[in-house]
Amino acid sequence: MSDAIRPVLAGKKALVVGIANEHSIAYGCAKAFRAAGAELAITWLNEKARPYVEPLAQELSAAITAPLDVAAAGELDAVFDLIAQRWGTLDILVHSIAFAPKADLQGGLLDCSAEGFAKAMDISCHSFVRMAKRTAPLMRDGGAMFAMSYYGANRVVPNYNVMGPVKAALEASCRYLAYELGPHGIRVHAISPGPLKTRAASGLKKFELLLNEAAQKAPVGELIDIMDVGWTCAYLATPFARRVTGGTVYVDGGVNIVA
Repeated sequence: MSDAIRPVLAGKKALVVGIANEHSIAYGCAKAFRAAGAELAITWLNEKARPYVEPLAQELSAAITAPLDVAAAGELDAVFDLIAQRWGTLDILVHSIAFAPKADLQGGLLDCSAEGFAKAMDISCHSFVRMAKRTAPLMRDGGAMFAMSYYGANRVVPNYNVMGPVKAALEASCRYLAYELGPHGIRVHAISPGPLKTRAASGLKKFELLLNEAAQKAPVGELIDIMDVGWTCAYLATPFARRVTGGTVYVDGGVNIVA
C-alpha cells in the first residue's frame, strides 16, 4: 500500500513519541507519515529502549532523534528546543505513551493507590497537554495532534482497571484542546485502536481474551494492525480532514458498534 501513497504530507514535520519496537502503534504512524512524505522526529524512552528504537528511526530517515521520558525533568523541554532549533516549525504531533505501576494496573480500581493513579494520569494524559502547549507555538500554519486512547475509556473492559478513567480523561483533554486550539488551525484527535499486540498491552491481565473477542466481534472479520492506525492518522493530518477535530476516531474494524 505504501508504494501507492502520494506524498500528501511532503514538507510536513512530524514528532512521534512512543515507539518502543516494531510492534508499536507509534511506529505504524511514523511509517505512514514517512510514506506520505513527512520528515520525522522520533524519540525513545531511555538508553534501554534506544537499541530497539534507533534502528527504526534510521530506517525511516528520521531527521531528529532524542531521548524523552516525560517524567524526567527537562527532557520534554530539550526535545522541543531541539525541534525549534532544527526545524522552527512542527505540523504533526503523535502522543502514544501510557503507563501505570503494575500493581495498580493489575488490581481493581478500588485497590489503586493514590500515587499510582496520579502517575498513570500524569504520564498517560497530562503529558499530552504539556506536549500540546509546547507544540502549539510551532504550528504557525496549523497542524494536527494525536493521542492514543482505547474503548475502555467509554465502556467497562474487564482488567483495564485504572487505565479506563485515565483514557477517559485523555479523550476529554483532546476535546478541550481541540476547542482551545481550533482558532489557530490546530486539530486534535483521540484515536481509539482496537486491541493490538503491543508491549504496553502485554501488561494487561488476560489480554489474549480481548484479542480473541475483538476478532469475533469485528464486522470486518479480523483484527487491525499498526498500519491501519498509521494510515488513519496520516489521512487526518492532511487537508482532506481539515474540518475534522475533537472527536474520538475508532480504528477497530467496527468492534465499537457491536454490543
